[in-house]
Formats: sequence, structure tokens, C-alpha cells
Amino acid sequence: MSRFVQDSPALRDPYTSDWLLQGWLDRILGPDGHAAAKGRLAALSADVLGPLRAAHHDAETHPPTLTRFDPWGARVERVDVSAGWDTQRAAAARHAVVALPYQRDARDTWGPGTRVVQHALLHLWGPESATFSCPVAMADGAAALLAAADPTSPWLARLTSTDPAVAVTSGQWMTESQGGSDIAGSTTAARPGPDGTWLLTGDKWFCSAIDSAMAVALARPAGAGPGSRNLAPFLVPRYAADGVTPAPGLQVLRLKDKLGTRAVPTGEVRLDDTPAIPIGDAGVPGLARMMTLVVVTRLHNAAAAAGGMRRGLEYALSHAANRRVAGGVLADNPLHRATLGGLAVDAAGAHALAAHAFTLLGEDPTGDELRLVAPLAKLTTGRLAVASASEYLEAFGGAGYVEDTGIPRLLRDAQVLPIWEGTTNVLSVDVLRALTTGAGARPLLHRAEIAADAAVTRLPSHLSGGALSGAGLTGVAEAVIAATRRLAADVETAAADPRDSRVVAGARELALRLGNTLTAALLLEHAAWAADRGDDRPALLASLWTLRRLGGAEVSADLHTHFDQLI
Repeated sequence: MSRFVQDSPALRDPYTSDWLLQGWLDRILGPDGHAAAKGRLAALSADVLGPLRAAHHDAETHPPTLTRFDPWGARVERVDVSAGWDTQRAAAARHAVVALPYQRDARDTWGPGTRVVQHALLHLWGPESATFSCPVAMADGAAALLAAADPTSPWLARLTSTDPAVAVTSGQWMTESQGGSDIAGSTTAARPGPDGTWLLTGDKWFCSAIDSAMAVALARPAGAGPGSRNLAPFLVPRYAADGVTPAPGLQVLRLKDKLGTRAVPTGEVRLDDTPAIPIGDAGVPGLARMMTLVVVTRLHNAAAAAGGMRRGLEYALSHAANRRVAGGVLADNPLHRATLGGLAVDAAGAHALAAHAFTLLGEDPTGDELRLVAPLAKLTTGRLAVASASEYLEAFGGAGYVEDTGIPRLLRDAQVLPIWEGTTNVLSVDVLRALTTGAGARPLLHRAEIAADAAVTRLPSHLSGGALSGAGLTGVAEAVIAATRRLAADVETAAADPRDSRVVAGARELALRLGNTLTAALLLEHAAWAADRGDDRPALLASLWTLRRLGGAEVSADLHTHFDQLI
């Protein structure tokens, strides 16, 4: 008796098959800048298709373990990880996923666009990294913090090394069990110790990448006042000088049994007079310094969301091309085409937000525009990623619910993205604060106004005829204008009194509308550039995002009709 065996989903080259990523790099970096990055991107893409996919599988199927004591009772606090995890660690160093923005030759080549190239690397690698993108994010954040506050630190050189034997990653120890995201109640205390070091005492509840060689921890220096602003960042070496023995007073109480990101060793840590190095002046309130790190990790979170959405789409497309249903290929079914087409539009939107945020990071890491865009990009992409991952599982039917296919991991891992680095509600309140800072929402609203004009004057005229059903480009422009006018009024109200109970209650809805409108503006901006060069595909993506997300239009027929162009 013969037995049917469904082909497993294949993965195309993630760089050469991603026309949207390539167009984005051409626009932001210029043809010469993109050409200078192609060798680096192609090399990483080749590794993703080969050894890193195998390493990813190995790390996911062999989660980390903790050994607290050796057979004779000596405390060792040893975290054992898989060979696949170590392969990912070496690849991150070799491909300069952290190091690139700190390399002089890279900055000489791309200038502020170095962060754009870094984002492209993350976009290609992250989904096949077994979430080693998490310690990479924290290492980048720690490097940015040290580069600003202590640029001669030997730890900075190790964080940004491309030699796998030298490079280290960092943890980020902020959360405590009694407060979670509310760090104002942090009880970890720091007091001066010998030789200019400080001694930290307290418990940290959610410490990802606990195998990292160092961590950045928030603590309250002796004599500091209450509240979050008076906390200060400290660099905590994870090990003693031999690199093996745990640092004095440091205990790993347990590893977390998490829903997803199972390859990442995440633990609870107890500090008891553990030596630490202040990052900056411990006598000066340090939360503002710590935000240098947090902004970077929030952007990495957005990159992980966008990259994961694109990779999940690739797997769903491959499955649809090989799966026969009701006498035909699933990819030819109009309803399934509309479903996957909508996911392609959402993936494009997430990519636009993440890529834009990294562009701003390279241009002005402390600028007013990034102050608002960072939480918007993180919260918007995080929610898109979870919704998309759920659809990807559904696209595989029962196979999407079976663990050994690897498909359920897409949803398990996506669910952390709206939680890490601040939940949707926490970030929505942060958006309210950003609205009252510097330029507030003015740059975002200005982008939206330009995008509305571009929809009428620069996008392909045939889209307003038969190519798009309904109102076409006129409807796109009208949707952007209406959303922008409503936002301008609501932003003014929120900025006038961000603590008003009605403003706070509506913060999530306002933040998501800001995120969706910014995404429309970014997609339309890119579409206008592409249309000038004869490429109409970005205009379709931008128009369908805008009509659906801002105009509330039913676009399923368009998603089916233009499916081949959208993917």
C-alpha cells in the first residue's frame, strides 16, 4: 500500500527572493551602497540556507540546562547549551550582526546607513537563529550604552568583536518579580565596594541569555531617591576572572520554562554583594542612560517581528504551491490567495516600520522622531507578528499544529514579541509621553501629509482605474487624509493632558492608529520612489495596506487578483 507524503516547505534564498528588501536597500543606501553590502548579505543568506538552519533545529530540540552544583557540592551555576546555540553565537560574530554599526570602515562606507545594513542582516538571519537574535539585541544595546557612557571599556571591544573566540553577548537584568515593567519599585541595591567597583544585592526575575559573559543591570545606588529615574545601569560580569567560576555572590536560581524561545537560556538571578561596574556616574540619575539600551532592543524586537513574518510567509507560500486541495493546487484557490496576499501586505508593513526605525537610529539615535517611532514600531509589529503567525499555522492545517513540523514554533516564538521590551499597554503609555517631548507627532503627521499627496500625484495612474477595485488611489489618498486629520486632533488632546483617565484609557487605540498611519506613509513613500523607476508592486502593497488598515475597505478581491505581484 502506497502512502502519501506531503513535501516539507522549502525556503528560497531569503535575500535574492525578497524584492521588497532589495528595493528598500536601493532607495535608502543608493545603488552603490547596496552594491557594497551585497557580498555580506549574500554570505549570510547562504549560511541561513545551510548550516544555520541545522543549528537552529539543533538548538530548538536541545534546550539549555542548569547545573547549580558539582558532584561534591561546589557551586558552579553552569548553563549548558547545545552545539547549535554555539554555532549561532559564532555566526553572529562572524557576520558582524552586532559589530557592524561600531566598525569604522562600515561607517566610512555607509555612514548612518550602517544601521540599515545591520537591519537587513537581522531580517535575513533572525528567523533561523533559534532566537539568538535575543542576546544579539541585548549585546547591541549594551554596546550602544557603553559607546556613549564609557567608550574605552574593554567590554565594548568584546561586544563588538567579529572573532568568535573573543566576542561576547550581554544580558539585560531589569525586571523584578514585584514590579515587572514597573521598575520604579525595584529593590536591587548598589553600594560602593573596593577598587572603584560597586556591590549589587537583589533578585532579578527575567534574565534572558543567562549564559552571556556580562549583563546590564538596573539598581538603586546608595543614597539615591525613590522612583525609576534614580535607578542606574551597572555592568555585571557573569563569571569570575577564569571565565568559568560564577561571579562572587551570583546565583542562577532556576531556568524559565517558557511558552516559546526555548533555545534561549532565561533564568532568575540572585545577587548578593556581586561586583559590578557603574556605566556612567552612579551618583547621577541613570534611567535616561539606560534608555539608550532599551531603544536599541525595542528596535531589534521590531526587526525580529518583521523578519519572522516574512519567513513564515515563505513557508506558507511553499506549502501552498505543493499542496493539492479539492482537485487543484492550494496556491490557485482564490480564498487562500487572498489570505496569503493579506499576510504579504502585513509583512511589508512590518518591514517598513522596522527598517525606518533602524534608519532613524543611524541618523540620530536620540532624536525626537525616533523617540516616538521606537515604541510605535515595537508595539505595532509585535501585534502583527502574533496575528500573522496564527494564520501561518492555520495555512498548514493539522500539520501546523504538530510540533515536529516546526511550524508551531512560529506562533510560540511570536507571542513574546508584544511582551519583551514592554507590553502593548506599557508602550502605549510611553507613546503618550513621547507626544509631549520635543517635536512629538509632528514628523509623523508631516510624513502622512506628503504620502497622501504622493498617492495622487506620483503613483501609477492605472491603479486608480481597473487595477484596484473601489475608489483606487483617490480612496488611498482620502483614507490617509482622514486618518491624519483625526490623529492630529487626538494627538493634540492627548498631549495637552496625557494623564487624563480618558486619554490613558484610549492610549492603545491611539498608538495603533499612529503605527498604522506611519506604516501607510512609509509604504507610500517607498511606492512613489519605486513607481518612478517602473516598479508598481510597492504601490499595490501600499494601497492595499492603506485601504484596509486606514480606510476599513474590503480588499479581498484585490488581494486575490494581485497575489502574484504581492509576493
